[in-house]
Amino acid sequence: MNIVLDCERMKYPNTGLYTFCDKLSISMQKVINGTDHLSFFIYPKSGSFRGDNATYIKRQIYNKLLPVYVHNLDIWHTTYQLSKFRGGDIHTKNVLTVHDLNFLYEDSSLKDKTNAIKKHQQRIDRADHIVAISEFTKKDILEHLDIKGKPLSVIHNGASIIEYTDFEEPRYKPERKFIFSLGTIIPKKNFHVLPALLKNNDYELIIAGIPSSYSDRIKEEAKKHGVKDRVKIVGAISGEEKYWYLKNCLAFAFPSLAEGFGIPVVEAMSFGKPVFLSTHTSLPEIGGEYAYYFDDFDAESMQNIFDKNMSSFFEKDLSEAIRAHAAKFNWDECARSYYKVYQSLLK
Repeated sequence: MNIVLDCERMKYPNTGLYTFCDKLSISMQKVINGTDHLSFFIYPKSGSFRGDNATYIKRQIYNKLLPVYVHNLDIWHTTYQLSKFRGGDIHTKNVLTVHDLNFLYEDSSLKDKTNAIKKHQQRIDRADHIVAISEFTKKDILEHLDIKGKPLSVIHNGASIIEYTDFEEPRYKPERKFIFSLGTIIPKKNFHVLPALLKNNDYELIIAGIPSSYSDRIKEEAKKHGVKDRVKIVGAISGEEKYWYLKNCLAFAFPSLAEGFGIPVVEAMSFGKPVFLSTHTSLPEIGGEYAYYFDDFDAESMQNIFDKNMSSFFEKDLSEAIRAHAAKFNWDECARSYYKVYQSLLK
């Protein structure tokens, strides 16, 4: 079997799509048969991210209009639902991963949502097998797009953390106990509600991710609650820093309004940490009974939920149960599931 993974979105580090392509490509190399050939379609400046012996197909400007030519290509895996790229010929089967339809839940115009639906439908029409990364995303696909009877599977993402046990110097090292959150600093992540959790305690809040103008909203809320000096937005972080923050945080908070999956949630749970989530989109599916949920974003209500459940977490010693839940989300199992999809298209 000749397979190409579209890893072009790895040109954007410190994003969920980067992590998805990175981890899936590592695990796929382990699960394919020895007679299969796996290649990676990449942004020209990405470099050899899977080792010098791997096969790379570098994106060309004209590939946005013309398919990527690969001789005898069996499977082209479109790893991002709005990718402009496709490869092979009429005999090549296309697997499409749909991460989310978050635009449905964002504050955008009807025109923008209609245009987004149209773009997604075009990719659906091109696919031979569609994969949703959560049951929630599958439900959105079935409600808002026409899959025309094509197979639609749910394959959960994995989660794994590389250990850096000797690393002890993140760019900002708190002196107090701290709550940690991680993600691109944009409004749908809803980070501005988190400073409220610092009232009536001496904790810090550390938010890591690519910053934007939304950072100002978070700082305004921190000032309003009188905790501005204890809220730190540290920017995009390295793998070593992420490991340190997850290992040492008191709790992980992720109040996002729109998620197709939520890899950072599982990463935090793999450390046995208590995680506090919104009830929106896919997060209850991923956190299950092993996470705590904010009923709403009223400051006092969030404080009560946090305080009550932190006490419960320590009283019941739930770390091992949380780790066991996180272990169910495994990149090797994810890769095996995708490999079965590839095989099913060539029968």
